[in-house]
Amino acid sequence: MSEALNELGQHIEAKRADGVVEWSVDFDELNVTVTQSALVEFIDFLKTNGQCKFSTLVDITAVDYPARDMRFDVVYHFLSMYRNQRIRVKVAVREDEIVPSITSVHPSANWFEREIFDMFGILFSGHPDLRRILTDYGFRGYPLRKDFPTTGYTEVRYDEEQKRVVYEPVSLVQEYRQFDFMSPWEGAEYILPGDNKADEAKG
Repeated sequence: MSEALNELGQHIEAKRADGVVEWSVDFDELNVTVTQSALVEFIDFLKTNGQCKFSTLVDITAVDYPARDMRFDVVYHFLSMYRNQRIRVKVAVREDEIVPSITSVHPSANWFEREIFDMFGILFSGHPDLRRILTDYGFRGYPLRKDFPTTGYTEVRYDEEQKRVVYEPVSLVQEYRQFDFMSPWEGAEYILPGDNKADEAKG
């Protein structure tokens, strides 16, 4: 398998030297990093070239590296059912850059790109309908960025008096912020909530 993937990597680099930054075979998987400007043409090449035939788009996702200048990696996974091979394509993106959409090559990329926009805030040029797809209307921030707070910014509840759903700033009780990581089976040295009920039942 690795030998076939190495041959494929060499073939791709030879044919698309203008767009390939680097490639490697890791854990029997072919990984190719490409430039942003060559992304759409490169993916079209993977789909139509006779030695590639990566006709199935499996997934698109992103990875956040806040300390890097090129903060995000947008990651594409493709499958060639003709050759039973997979390939991972990566492109590095700055926070203020716009990635070209690949919906012209793979229409199924539509919802994947919307999800990445919703979760990471990465924009795609040429996308037919770039709107949020997973979060609520008026949602603020991008949940999969590493600087997004785990609690979010707002909480949602149903108000009985107003008879509607209301949005409020997150308010956490003090107990939420205190963790001792002690397992109850290890014998905590304090009374856990509810232990008093067991003592009352014995009495």
